[in-house]
Amino acid sequence: MAASMARTCCHVSRHGACILRRRTSLCLALGSKLHCSSPAHNGLLSSLNKRGVLKDSFPEDAAQDQLPRLLQSGAQTVYCGFDPTADSLHVGNLLAIIGLLHFRSAGHHVLTVLGGATAQIGDPSGKTSERERMPADVVEANTRGIRESIQRIFTNHELHFQDTTRKLGTVTVLNNLSWYKNWGVVDFLSEAGRHFRMGTMLSRHSVQSRLKSADGMSLTEFTYQVFQAYDFHHLNQIYGCKIQLGGTDQLGNLMSGHEYIHKVGGEQVYGLTIPLVTSSAGDKLGKTAGNAVWLNRDKTSPFELYQFFLRQPDNSVERYLKLFTFLPLAEVERLMEQQREDPGKRLAHKRLAAEVTKLVHGKEGLESAKRCTNALYHSSVQALEEMSDDELQELFGEAPFHELLLEPGTTVIDACRRVNALPEGPRGYQMVSEGAVWINHQRTDKPEQLLIPKLHILLNGLTLLRVGKRNFYIIKWLAL
Repeated sequence: MAASMARTCCHVSRHGACILRRRTSLCLALGSKLHCSSPAHNGLLSSLNKRGVLKDSFPEDAAQDQLPRLLQSGAQTVYCGFDPTADSLHVGNLLAIIGLLHFRSAGHHVLTVLGGATAQIGDPSGKTSERERMPADVVEANTRGIRESIQRIFTNHELHFQDTTRKLGTVTVLNNLSWYKNWGVVDFLSEAGRHFRMGTMLSRHSVQSRLKSADGMSLTEFTYQVFQAYDFHHLNQIYGCKIQLGGTDQLGNLMSGHEYIHKVGGEQVYGLTIPLVTSSAGDKLGKTAGNAVWLNRDKTSPFELYQFFLRQPDNSVERYLKLFTFLPLAEVERLMEQQREDPGKRLAHKRLAAEVTKLVHGKEGLESAKRCTNALYHSSVQALEEMSDDELQELFGEAPFHELLLEPGTTVIDACRRVNALPEGPRGYQMVSEGAVWINHQRTDKPEQLLIPKLHILLNGLTLLRVGKRNFYIIKWLAL
């Protein structure tokens, strides 16, 4: 954890929170005129709407009239929840975090709630079937992975993107298991359940679509909206939270929270939704064909994240620059103009990939992604020499990694056979002679060539061996 975060992070044992302290203010009007007198406040939320970060609000009339004045009155608290259904968030979750970062940059306080309890129930929103029940130990491990994701991204934002002349709001990471673990079913239903009406719950889109499906809907899933509503109530009572941020598929759950808080205490609270980001093919961003692009390095390397955004289609780049980066809109427009003038340079794509990678993995992660890019696509021997063992394994994920003793007189054919890259006998010898073997991006056609330091063995003691087009082998040479 960076020193700046360590200095501002404190432990709150009662709620298991990690808090970063800072401050300023904000206001909102969605799709309508802004009712604010301060140009600074108007500029922030006007920018969020122009960027496409915010989509809908609830209740609509109050959010367009009362919420701007509330945000203008001083620092408010906004929350967003993440159920730990995997051990890392993916790029589809990134926009929600970016939304929180915008609020925090404006001086508002941010709560990120990890659903250690609700993950064991399962959110039916946007799902066609019920999730399999997750054991508590798996949920706990997933929660640790997601907490690490969130804390790292907030730290990177503070270090590399935040205007140091502006004060940040606090960020607190919570686990909703902490306020459910001591509840009994009867006590919970007695206190919370009496405020929910079956007709309203049944009318939710997430419920209706599941009730019409062949498998129907379990009681467990049906109660999910009760738990999310109670989360909002708890955060409102303990932290004064009046704003919940969620995806468009969460609107029904946001409405349940608003109605519950209004019934219990008569207080006005608000829900804001962020758009569901899809690819040009209509797939959820980062989850095309079930292959998620994750935010934790052990699941998706910085190089893979960088390449994912670098490869986005031309017609998506401007929108993604607005959504996933903190570049001023004027700078986005300048980038797009430069791209239109010389599309081959792909300046907008490269900037998008760099900004997102730096946010998720920091400057070191971005430098790693660029080294891997140069090594793989630009045949850079210097980049190979600068790469760590871990980076090579990330880059050539399926490539076997071998540690071998460097014996005197080791030849090209010896090295190939010691890692089982070539068949025994004349066929393997012939493959080298015909130029099927590349060492450190250089073709070699002399089987009996002795391995030469700095040519075949890089300064970091590594050799990248390729046989054919796609069969890579990584050799780490150990001195005798």
